Amino acid sequence: MNAEHDPLHQPSAPVVTEPVPDVQLQMLVRLIGQDAQAALPITLVVGGCFLHGDLVSHESWRAGWARSLHGIDGPGAQLLERFPEQVDEAVADKQGNGVAQRLPQWIHLRDATGTAASGRPVVMPLWRGRLTDVSGWSLGRPE
Repeated sequence: MNAEHDPLHQPSAPVVTEPVPDVQLQMLVRLIGQDAQAALPITLVVGGCFLHGDLVSHESWRAGWARSLHGIDGPGAQLLERFPEQVDEAVADKQGNGVAQRLPQWIHLRDATGTAASGRPVVMPLWRGRLTDVSGWSLGRPE
């Protein structure tokens, strides 16, 4: 076989790939999203680090985020009061009312702790991340 017909020797255009979220994790996030009071302990691998906390709905995360924004002082602080609602309204307008619900693209944790091999744990009351950045997950917290 000569190089002209050998697919391994053919020049090719670069291929752009996008990360794909785990469908099972997306479905779990969607399930938790059905109840704003629900919380499920979970451990994630994000960027090579472990992150564990309570998986919560977008609504629960947004409410906590809104409460934390009310505690900010200084010039312009009043502008933040309706910010979480404005973001949700803008997203809803962009998606349209007749669009079928897509699988979630974001994951929300409450009382999250991030740990890396070289550093001390980082504790965050609320955390939001892209599901495409999660490379592994497990129900429960590390012991």
